[in-house]
Amino acid sequence: MAVIEEKKEKVSEAKVAPKKVSKKADAVKKEAAIVAAQHADIAYKVLVEPWVTEKTHRAMADNKYTFKVIKSATKAQVKKAIEGMYKVKVEKVTVVNVLARKKAYGRHEGTIAGFKKATLTLKKGDKIEFFQGA
Repeated sequence: MAVIEEKKEKVSEAKVAPKKVSKKADAVKKEAAIVAAQHADIAYKVLVEPWVTEKTHRAMADNKYTFKVIKSATKAQVKKAIEGMYKVKVEKVTVVNVLARKKAYGRHEGTIAGFKKATLTLKKGDKIEFFQGA
């Protein structure tokens, strides 16, 4: 009988209360995922294209990336869009309005549209890959 009693004790010790899953932790994770999705959604409305020239390509070594953005974009919108789309941390955003230029076409004069450029400084160690597969 002593053998049976020992087994019963071992079984009762093995039964430990199941881990309580925190509802708050699950809610926080879901909320973070929703916020990230909203930031990524903003990216398609704010960002037009990466602005890659010789000058901006050299600046990429210093963690500075340049994008063409819509005219009505604010610094905060650009920051949220980049952080949501590329999963990086943006430290600083500078914005420049590039003015429209006049262009002569024979005797006719036209206008090349102006645009807005945003230059971003990323946190050290973060990187955006533009040229994957090129």
